[in-house]
Amino acid sequence: MSLLTDLINLNISESSEKIIAEYVWIGGSGMDLRSKARTLSGPVSDPSQLPKWNYDGSSTGQAPGEDSEVILYPQAIFRDPFRRGNNILVICDTYTPAGEPIPTNNRHKAAKIFSHADVVAEVPWYGIEQEYTLLKKEVKWPLGWPVGGFPGPQGPYYCGIGADKAFGRDIVDAHYKACLYAGVNISGINGEVMPGQWEFQVGPSVGISAGDEVWIARYILERITEIAGVVVSFDPKPIEGDWNGAGAHTNYSTKSMREEGGYEVIKKAIEKLGLRHKEHIAAYGEGNERRLTGKHETADINTFKWGVANRGASIRVGRDTEKEGKGYFEDRRPASNMDPYVVTAMIAETTILGKQ
Repeated sequence: MSLLTDLINLNISESSEKIIAEYVWIGGSGMDLRSKARTLSGPVSDPSQLPKWNYDGSSTGQAPGEDSEVILYPQAIFRDPFRRGNNILVICDTYTPAGEPIPTNNRHKAAKIFSHADVVAEVPWYGIEQEYTLLKKEVKWPLGWPVGGFPGPQGPYYCGIGADKAFGRDIVDAHYKACLYAGVNISGINGEVMPGQWEFQVGPSVGISAGDEVWIARYILERITEIAGVVVSFDPKPIEGDWNGAGAHTNYSTKSMREEGGYEVIKKAIEKLGLRHKEHIAAYGEGNERRLTGKHETADINTFKWGVANRGASIRVGRDTEKEGKGYFEDRRPASNMDPYVVTAMIAETTILGKQ
């Protein structure tokens, strides 16, 4: 085993200029991450220097068998925390051989919105709080829970410490450091209300980069749990009953919101979000109705409301923002399995471009 570990940890830059690029993309379900690696002749610093590649879309639910080729377009580069050295992870989006984005390519749609002159001028910042649940591989039951049974009620687990309160911290810390190494703008982690559930935060990130960073952070987490023999779940309500669900609260601000008088801009933006509540809910993650019940720090899925420091609201405004008259707000509706390209672009589209 030590020989295998030695080989895995080989520093190829000591003997070759060549590097390994791991191309990462989103599969047909919208949540299944896929990846494959290729050798490049030397270090690369910009996605435009990378070759396009292809894969069998019929095996990912993205193309028919008789015309299965899907083309990968490199879009963002991160350092590879697994192979290290000059090796890289590459976020890609997906196109037909004719150059048309395939239907599941939500990045392309988001990039159109983020390249709009009005959106560019507002420099939208996002901070995404990604919750997830660690499950035992064989039984798909939360880490730290007795098999077929339940732990004590919620209360001591949120930001808790100790072997009877925090389950999987080694995975969480490994992920935190790996993201920092990769160049992800990860801003923190914490244990969540339900035991076995954790959260990491990405941001503030500008525009399309928020989606790129959340997706590569998810990829890194999946790879680490693969090594640990644990399953990561992004289900918005992994355990039914009196247990918190899992969300992806999305903090948001624009240049106008961050400047003097920004609080009035924030209130107008929230009003616009309320007018498109149904459309946003439809795009904010599958199974979200099991989470947004009006209990466990959520607003009912059919109700739109906002408030200052109210964690039972659809939109929460912080005390500091109210006090300073400028800042940001938090959209608490997105589920943990949301597509960050969809959510971030839709918020900008509604609040900046005024889509109704």
